[in-house]
Amino acid sequence: MLITNYSLLIYMKGILLVNLGSPRSTSVPDVREYLDEFLMDEKVIDYRWFFRALLVQGIILNTRPTKSAEAYKTVWTDEGSPLIVITQKIQKKLQKLVDVPVEIGMRYAQPSIEAGIQKLVDQGVSEIVLFPLYPQYAMSTTETVIEKAEEVRKKKFPGIKINYIQPFYNREIYIDCLAESIREKLPENFDALQFSYHGVPERHIYKTDPTNTCNLNDCCSRENNPSHQFCYRHQCFDVTNSVIKKLGLPKEKVMVTFQSRLGKDKWMEPYTDETLETIGKKGIKNLAIVCPAFVSDCLETLEEISVEGKHQFEHGGGENFHYIPCLNDEDRWIDVVKTLCEEKLNEFYLV
Repeated sequence: MLITNYSLLIYMKGILLVNLGSPRSTSVPDVREYLDEFLMDEKVIDYRWFFRALLVQGIILNTRPTKSAEAYKTVWTDEGSPLIVITQKIQKKLQKLVDVPVEIGMRYAQPSIEAGIQKLVDQGVSEIVLFPLYPQYAMSTTETVIEKAEEVRKKKFPGIKINYIQPFYNREIYIDCLAESIREKLPENFDALQFSYHGVPERHIYKTDPTNTCNLNDCCSRENNPSHQFCYRHQCFDVTNSVIKKLGLPKEKVMVTFQSRLGKDKWMEPYTDETLETIGKKGIKNLAIVCPAFVSDCLETLEEISVEGKHQFEHGGGENFHYIPCLNDEDRWIDVVKTLCEEKLNEFYLV
């Protein structure tokens, strides 16, 4: 039997929502500080420390912060970073639906994961459900969040327990939520619906596969393969196929691409930017695009896709570009978050 009334244990259980993070402001120094922490994470750029430092601190941080700061300025709101603001809205809505404290933490910058755990501990919490807000599994998202949280727990909070919510890309409640959100926002007349996922280097797929059965080829399309629970690429295609089935869309009107590549390494293909630059000439004049690797709109969706992507599409012969926002703080998405959190809260009681 599941327990849904936590009121008697409100000071023992808590929820920590974890998202990527954002610079404190659009100033170049703040953006540089953020990029330094982000890109020096070995789960993001998986080179040896010396070569990672040479690339990031010797090259990228001398050129990229100024450009990135200008990009952040195009999406920054009066309240601050869109990603932080949206995560705070999710927190406040979720807090109204559950009887345990809810806090937020960011993998990079502030509020940090440590700060989020500290807020919960200050409220008497000793058992935390930590929710990495990423639908699919990747070493640069879910894995680095869990690794960082465990590092913080062991060093600062050895007495607390953390129960992690695993990637939910294949949960029906999530697919239903995403499909309905897209259905409501999908324009009446469109030639194609593009699913643009954040890209990762191909080697990351192999690194996160303990089964050694992934070949980045036909294994993603197999009904069952041991690597699927670790394969970001498979999970992206699985989300796409599940959503278009719910929407009743023909596969020929749907495409999957990968965005945000960095450097000259081989990343998962096809690339979003190259696709946007060419599909207009192939007869796709009316395009809808959605970014299901994100649950909250951020720089990668609001600037890279909604602004730059639109420019690339129109420059390549496209006419009507329609960006479909992320789930953000939609009530149906908050209900999904609540359900997933309650499942993990109940596991504490069943131990």
